[in-house]
Amino acid sequence: MLSMDELRSVLQQVGEERYHHRHPFHALMHDGKLSRGQLQAWALNRYYYQSVIPIKDAIILSHSDDPEFRRAWRKRIADHDGDSRSKDGGIKRWLKLAEATGLDAERVASKSEVLPATRYAVNEYLNLVRTRPLMEAVASSLTELFSRDLITLRMDRLRQHYPWLAGGLDYFEARLEQASEDAAFAVRYVHANAKTREDQEKAIQALRDKCDILWAQLDALYFAYVQPGWPPPGAFRIEN
Repeated sequence: MLSMDELRSVLQQVGEERYHHRHPFHALMHDGKLSRGQLQAWALNRYYYQSVIPIKDAIILSHSDDPEFRRAWRKRIADHDGDSRSKDGGIKRWLKLAEATGLDAERVASKSEVLPATRYAVNEYLNLVRTRPLMEAVASSLTELFSRDLITLRMDRLRQHYPWLAGGLDYFEARLEQASEDAAFAVRYVHANAKTREDQEKAIQALRDKCDILWAQLDALYFAYVQPGWPPPGAFRIEN
């Protein structure tokens, strides 16, 4: 069995090797080489992912009969949907970012122009948490262990290269704190509930699978809007 520190180290290594910070689409973004239209395509497609995060978390909640776990996990739904104290959850904040790119919020929220490959990848995340044991579903969320570094870099580069996006970065500001808190809880849960070395390997694999899902979304964006630049029928098209 891996100790807590050893498990965390292995999970961090998964992120170093497979997280989507290494994807060419993000490299173009961080180097300031994406057009406004390409950023619009990213914001519109990424919204589909953002919109299902509370659904994903509700599925995870439905698998637990532990009130203490449910109390801790349901915070994630409020973080994205908003609540009576903070009406602007992550979903609304993402729409604000999409508006900063020049898109209409209702157009984005309709999800009618999302790439088919984006839908397949995101829906597979729902399938993952729906069909796997609770511990593995929780482990799949642990991209939060290394998302903070990417968010920090992204905010810096977006401000530097795309100053007209500055008014739409509230989503990332909020996630800096939320992601760290959520990751700390999730890694403790995985360590406590992986009862064998095999269980720990399944948790590590669940995180790899989540990284693959995030990578696949960027593959779809790159193919449709960078090279060769072939968006399928019905998908968002960049206006020249």
